[in-house]
Amino acid sequence: MYHGIINIYKEAGYTSHDVVAKLRGILKQKKIGHTGTLDPAAEGALPVCLGNGTKLCGMLTDEGKEYRAVLQLGCETDTQDMTGSVLNRKEIKATPEEVQEAVSSFLGGYAQIPPMYSALKVNGKKLYELAREGKVVERKPRQIQIYKIEIEEIRLPYVTMLVSCSKGTYIRTLCHDIGQKLDCGGAMAGLVRTRAGSFRVEEALRLAEVEALRDAGELEGKILPVDSVFLAYPEVTVNKQFQKLIENGNAFYRDMGSMKNGIAPDGQVRVYDEAGRFYGIYQYCSEQERFIPVKMFRENG
Repeated sequence: MYHGIINIYKEAGYTSHDVVAKLRGILKQKKIGHTGTLDPAAEGALPVCLGNGTKLCGMLTDEGKEYRAVLQLGCETDTQDMTGSVLNRKEIKATPEEVQEAVSSFLGGYAQIPPMYSALKVNGKKLYELAREGKVVERKPRQIQIYKIEIEEIRLPYVTMLVSCSKGTYIRTLCHDIGQKLDCGGAMAGLVRTRAGSFRVEEALRLAEVEALRDAGELEGKILPVDSVFLAYPEVTVNKQFQKLIENGNAFYRDMGSMKNGIAPDGQVRVYDEAGRFYGIYQYCSEQERFIPVKMFRENG
């Protein structure tokens, strides 16, 4: 079984779930999970967790994202992108300078209303299911952050933007909101996720490449180990005679191991055995002089 994280290039036409299903077939293992949904029409970096790495899924989902988005001004659709039905068309009267000003105004935090065509649930039912029934329900605004928003090209009606944002941001809705601000409507015409956390699109593998690397016996070299996510944490090695403690996910005292590169008081560390096998993340409690388990990645046996 493969364990770790692999950076997949999600191609247009696949859902994130499709990518996981195809990887299960290619890698012949069930324990696989993705780290954040991309719309079927979108492309780009999709970190996928394998084996013990699936415990990272929630943690990587929280990472910031970066996108290259194409906004089409002058129209509105029911899905807020150009895969939906056009609801309205309007003349674009804005100048390039006014477009620049409107786009820049979204830098920072803003309360974004999630689109009806999304997987968010209201009263136990997904919004897109309600939308397909022709229903529109009230959605509460969610506070999101736009860390960076830069226009790369204006060729009206199209505006190409590079957007860096927090988790939970809908780029479709951002395009819609920019169109509203310019009083001409807007919808997303294209989207590529250029970065998800530290995973960049330039290094992502297409599914066909994964299959070829598997056949050549070279796939392991493309899978990042689980502990690579925690390299900023100090490293602690547990002495061999106390290895059973970490094998069972138990706490251990400071004098039961050795610390590399020092340790911040009450900070988190990554824990290994003497053979260099990674077991998990522990929290150091200086008052008790012991390490307490936070998240274990190595399974018993």
